[in-house]
Amino acid sequence: MSRGPVMATEPASVAAPVVLRLAGISKRFGAVQANEGISLTLRQGEVLALLGENGAGKSTLMSILFGQYVADSGHIEVFGQPLPPGQPRAALAAGIGMVHQHFALADNLTVLDNVMLGTEPLWALRSRRAAARERLLAEGRRFGLAVDPDAPVGHLSVGERQRVEILKALYRGARILILDEPTAMLTPQESEALFATLSRMVAEGLSLIFISHKLDEVARVADRVAVLRHGRLVAEFASHGVSPGELASAMVGHAVAPGERQPARQVGAPVCTLAGVSTDAREREALRGVSLTLHSGELVAVAGVSGNGQAALAELLCGTRRASAGQLRLAGEAWRADPAWLVRRGVARIPEDRRGVGVVGDLPVWENAVAERLATPAFSRWGWVRRRAARAQAERIVRAFDVRGGGLDSPARALSGGNMQKLI
Repeated sequence: MSRGPVMATEPASVAAPVVLRLAGISKRFGAVQANEGISLTLRQGEVLALLGENGAGKSTLMSILFGQYVADSGHIEVFGQPLPPGQPRAALAAGIGMVHQHFALADNLTVLDNVMLGTEPLWALRSRRAAARERLLAEGRRFGLAVDPDAPVGHLSVGERQRVEILKALYRGARILILDEPTAMLTPQESEALFATLSRMVAEGLSLIFISHKLDEVARVADRVAVLRHGRLVAEFASHGVSPGELASAMVGHAVAPGERQPARQVGAPVCTLAGVSTDAREREALRGVSLTLHSGELVAVAGVSGNGQAALAELLCGTRRASAGQLRLAGEAWRADPAWLVRRGVARIPEDRRGVGVVGDLPVWENAVAERLATPAFSRWGWVRRRAARAQAERIVRAFDVRGGGLDSPARALSGGNMQKLI
């Protein structure tokens, strides 16, 4: 028989009024029990961190709170009032905002258009863009979220897009903000800026739910920590005094040995070389005279503030961007800006945008597992997909990397961010 959640001393914020109450929330998808009897509270001006392994039920619980899913049982109260289930508009009206891990923005629209989208009635005689612009700029100044209202979202860095998502929630009057893996795709500098913004929000009386796997960040920003495991709430801690080891043990259900840095390895011959490589200066994040060598058995880190060429380098190396000058070689061969040619030679990419670039969301898991290799004899013959071989490969990936959240025929978009990453 399972025990109830381990409770720790309440933080000082216990005196603040409760703004959110989840009681007995359960949700099942077929044979998968995503959430089971979860009860949580959130107080005004509090940061509640929600921890758990991939597939623990965090995103499902927040999707129920935001009205994207309907719970099988249980209820939710916001500021003392019952929240109608399955209605995102009702959640927005109640003051709940959500910044998704995979941003819900229209790349072809400006920042201002994205923020205003859906906030004005269709029958309005004119759009109040001037007033919206002033309000957007004011919210940006208030919380340290500087962004150009006229910039096309498609031209923004990941960190800038996240600011737009936060501003969009604040513009709609959010008093409770859910942040789903907010630092997963940010540079350290962007993460620092985000933490400063969160501090301002809490000082203004906003309440935050912070979903993360990064235990050092949780200890830094959270007042209280709730841990989910296999869809159940298994522990709650006050963040002060709890160690990362205790949090990790609660997440996985057993003690976790600390990692140890391995001794330096002997590297082999060069497998990838760039010599004075530049890309078209008219393109976003152009490269200028980059030289780099990657050896067999070597791990090379590329560091820098977002927008300084990392995306251009990744696109160049996976064949979706061409060099305008310089030389590239792969295992002694001249480089070809041809993704299929590179895939056949063992070059793979794990992109920062999992949902937009890493998978085809509407295709099932098994098709995504072999999509880049469909042209090879292993998975197709005479133009026909070898479904049995493809599904067997997908099954191996799912088993080896513990991809949870659905079967081989489930659409990839149904996976949580972490499980999508495992699949990629």
